[in-house]
Amino acid sequence: MFPGQGSQYIGMGKEFYEQIPICKEVYDLASEVTGLDIPALCFEENEKLNITEYTQICMLTTEAAIYMALEQNGYQPDVTAGLSLGEYGALIASGVMTAEEAFELVRKRGIFMQEAVPAGGAMAAVLGLDAAAIEKICRETAEQTGSEVSIANYNCPGQIVISGQEEAVHLAGETCKASGAKRVVPLKVSGPFHSKMLQGAGEKLKEELKKVETIREIKVSEIIETEPYGYTDQDKFLNAAIGFETLLTPDALLSVCHEIEKKGKRERKIHWGPRTIDLDILLYGDCVMHTETLTIPHSEMHKRQFVLEPLSEIAPYVKHPVLGESVSMLLEDLEEHK
Repeated sequence: MFPGQGSQYIGMGKEFYEQIPICKEVYDLASEVTGLDIPALCFEENEKLNITEYTQICMLTTEAAIYMALEQNGYQPDVTAGLSLGEYGALIASGVMTAEEAFELVRKRGIFMQEAVPAGGAMAAVLGLDAAAIEKICRETAEQTGSEVSIANYNCPGQIVISGQEEAVHLAGETCKASGAKRVVPLKVSGPFHSKMLQGAGEKLKEELKKVETIREIKVSEIIETEPYGYTDQDKFLNAAIGFETLLTPDALLSVCHEIEKKGKRERKIHWGPRTIDLDILLYGDCVMHTETLTIPHSEMHKRQFVLEPLSEIAPYVKHPVLGESVSMLLEDLEEHK
């Protein structure tokens, strides 16, 4: 789990930097990518560390450095997760982004967010008051003051973060305390993060994300030739499976598949008929979904040997999230019941 802004402090990561060579390499890489002296910002007394333009890249560098030290010592995560900014640390750890890509992106993210609210803003954690009461207080405060304040994060039962313009956040916080909140804790941030005030920054970041490689090839099976399935009056099938990590949502990935099929001149004239290329999304992590355009897991995958054979080559132990059996077991069951 990688944390977000607010947990930074002068000296964070210093011992890792000084004692573990790979950690120093990570800090040096971040400095090279961003043009900033990241060690100085993290380790020496300065006013910049709590300004989001610098906070974000410093925190991500420290997170990445510590993770790299763990990885070098044989620790591999089964699952990665991050809170807000921490999502980028999780993306590095999961292999979805390289450290260099994440450093470049987060540096821009920090600048965009600082530019969006040059006058700053505030956030505060409200403890011990239910969500409905906080929502009402934020709404009434915003109406009374003409300023922005709203719930930013539902962290957990009993801890909710509000965000917005400084005076409005302060007033809402005082009202929360008067309404029974146990505590209202101001966060060490320089902006109203996770609020509508950052919408412009989000649009800019969206354009930068488009430049990041969104699909990373992990494994590709051998090509397997099989008899045609469904409509049999056609040439033999050439089948393969590919496994990869992606930033794309299932629907966005489906659109990419359709674009590739279009470039491959696929024509949909006969159901299961001859086609130059046919791309299906079989699995998407543990996702289970069914819409008009997409079903995950693929509804027929467990019935098709020409699907399971190449898939078992690259992912034999991956479990079907509905049937609960591994790919290799599904293939074995299918072969037994021929």
